[in-house]
Amino acid sequence: MTFAEPTRLFALRHGQTEWNAGQRIQGQLDVPLNAAGRWQAERLAQALAEEPLHALYSSDLQRALQTAQALAAAAGHRVQTDAGLRERGFGRFEGHTWADIEQRWPEEALRWRRREPDFEPGGGETLAGFYERSVAAVQRLLARHPGQTIAIVAHGGVLDCLYRAAFGLSLQAPRTWQLGNAAINRLLWTPERLTVVGWNDTGHLEDGPADAIDAG
Repeated sequence: MTFAEPTRLFALRHGQTEWNAGQRIQGQLDVPLNAAGRWQAERLAQALAEEPLHALYSSDLQRALQTAQALAAAAGHRVQTDAGLRERGFGRFEGHTWADIEQRWPEEALRWRRREPDFEPGGGETLAGFYERSVAAVQRLLARHPGQTIAIVAHGGVLDCLYRAAFGLSLQAPRTWQLGNAAINRLLWTPERLTVVGWNDTGHLEDGPADAIDAG
């Protein structure tokens, strides 16, 4: 019996934005990196500069794309964008803080905190639909590169879905794992399964400025 050589995946979250620092919901609004986020992106690029990447993919939202472009510049890669890697659409929640949402839409905020799979913020995506969309997008990209090494730069929600897919966790299971800005997450993929090898590695960010600490 022969076994497929796994594809190595670096699943990376974008660097920090002002809205991360202010705990404001970004969703699919196109918020750029702040100064701390640009520093994080450069350090991430340095940490992965010697990795033999066969492809580099990114969400087309600029906070992810700016992070991916730093990686590309450091190692001569070409960034390919894919809208399937976008963050979950949060509809009318986007642009608001958690406190704003709880005050303005308390019943909807409760459904969100409960992680109800079929709850759709006004004009946004359900959690179940987002999970299906984002995991399918990553698997589609991985299938192009059997036995190779690729990186994707995406968002906290996308990485959360990948973690759940790898461990077989339900959408409503409480999150107990970290999703740091510009963290390195390592996975292996075959058509049969996705496996986490290392998660939320932030060693390359340890000597950063105080305002580069992840705030969501």
